[in-house]
Amino acid sequence: MSELAIDVHGLNKSFGKKHVVKDFSLQVRRGEIYGFLGPNGSGKTTSIRMLCGLLRPDSGSGECLGHDVIRETGAIKREVGYMTQRFSLWEDLSIRENLEFVARMYGMRDRKTAVSEALKGLGLEQRQDQLAGTLSGGWKQRLALAACMLHRPQLLLLDEPTAGVDPQARRDFWEEIHALAAKGISVLVATHYMDEAERCHRLAYIAYGKLLATGTPDEVLHLYNLSTWEVSGPPAKLAALAQQLRGKAGVAHVTAFGNTLHVTGEDEAALERTVRELNDAELRWRKAQAGLEDVFIHLMEGAQDGVR
Repeated sequence: MSELAIDVHGLNKSFGKKHVVKDFSLQVRRGEIYGFLGPNGSGKTTSIRMLCGLLRPDSGSGECLGHDVIRETGAIKREVGYMTQRFSLWEDLSIRENLEFVARMYGMRDRKTAVSEALKGLGLEQRQDQLAGTLSGGWKQRLALAACMLHRPQLLLLDEPTAGVDPQARRDFWEEIHALAAKGISVLVATHYMDEAERCHRLAYIAYGKLLATGTPDEVLHLYNLSTWEVSGPPAKLAALAQQLRGKAGVAHVTAFGNTLHVTGEDEAALERTVRELNDAELRWRKAQAGLEDVFIHLMEGAQDGVR
């Protein structure tokens, strides 16, 4: 068995005149959690759907779980669990009824045992008779994960699975994901949250249909030699400063983080001169460490939108 769960090269997909995914290549190891990041409309979901056999690529080649992504899409679907961005189970059925229905759809033989194990494994036993429509976002998320794990897939494809759930539910969800990865299940997850990106083994950043960067969180963090300053002060002062900074020497981008601004650029000396020029008694400047969000904003601002 190959150590790679996903190994694809040069995948392309267009809808009409819009080239949504361009020459996409990706390798994901078995038992690896791979984070997919990028702005809305960047091609993340389309790429995921091509990998799991739901969309046929216009061109390119590769394998998912040892099956050809062009010719063996049916075999891929049987071994993949796909959790959509929106809750897509039946709200007028109970938790158990939803799982039993999904098990029948997969044609599973020992459905009752599989459903009971799923309920127990994700802490859903005590709520099994509750209607899905009455669940909170976090419990709906658990139910959706249980449903896509029923047939014991080798690969999980998760499309922004924690959107709209509280921080504790997000943390619990990621504990489950890491436990599954430890059992050898590969996970490809699209997310907008930087704290979740840091919990992935490897990351891919996509914009305008192109893969711009890939690597471990630490490797991505050091793709650029970014210099970052953090400045705090009165809100009105910060708003005015943000306008002043844009276009100044050494300033690549200015981003608000709560009650501070992050001012980032690749030319450390030029950026430091600009900081000195704009110093003010009411502003407090300090050298800061660039984070993943700074890197991704830098990637975005340097990307060319080929669709326009």
